Amino acid sequence: MTLQPMTPDFLLDAVRTAAAAAAEVIRDGERRRASLVWREKTATDFVSEIDTTAEALIIESLMARVPGAAILAEETASTLPAERRSQGVTFVVDPLDGTTNFLHGMLEYAVSIAALVDNELVAGVVLHVPRDEWYTATRGGGAWCDGQRLAVSTIETPERALIATGFPYKGGDNVDVYLGQMRRLMKHTAGLRRPGSVSLDLAGVACGRFDGFWENILAPWDIAAGILIAREAGAVVTDLRGAPCPVAHTSILAASPAMHGWLMERLRG
Repeated sequence: MTLQPMTPDFLLDAVRTAAAAAAEVIRDGERRRASLVWREKTATDFVSEIDTTAEALIIESLMARVPGAAILAEETASTLPAERRSQGVTFVVDPLDGTTNFLHGMLEYAVSIAALVDNELVAGVVLHVPRDEWYTATRGGGAWCDGQRLAVSTIETPERALIATGFPYKGGDNVDVYLGQMRRLMKHTAGLRRPGSVSLDLAGVACGRFDGFWENILAPWDIAAGILIAREAGAVVTDLRGAPCPVAHTSILAASPAMHGWLMERLRG
């Protein structure tokens, strides 16, 4: 039996197929949103039957294409140690990024899946389900949305820049740090936005909708596909210390080259 080469295009096709399957579950959930069963993971962090069903379908689809791959997924396989990702293929999965938006009928949620080979991002997809917009990237192959090549914003003046972020909502989040960061940015930018879906925020940086995005702590499934899409569109993506952003629990700053250094300085205070 001939083994399928784990090329970027093959892995992109695998994650696209899995994302499409998840999207059908989510669209079914849209039609019966009022009757959905959902519970609290923490006091203000929710999971629904749609999250878990979509994730199960994604994992089934990916394992059929790449038997033996490692899976790092938000709801059912979130304890994969880093050493398991150091060799071979790992898929990093957020079946419904923006669950709270979805449950409230706010149209900013997505399926996010990335493929790593030997711990390096190789392919990623972010599917904006309500708009049926497909953001995709392969390493060295650029970032795309529905056939259009993506490129980051060319705005160079902070006063014209629109910046996305995520507000704290968990008990352990340091609200005072965020408030200080927001205060330092609000006076000198065109505005701050908190849409509520990290993968779409990073896609927004990739397509120039946002000039930058930051958050102080995120999980690997929040950012994996978005990191690759943003980088392939020309963004600089680091943690808040300035190191290349890992696929891990981490801070993140993704911005156009023109804005990244200025934002880093302001966020550090």
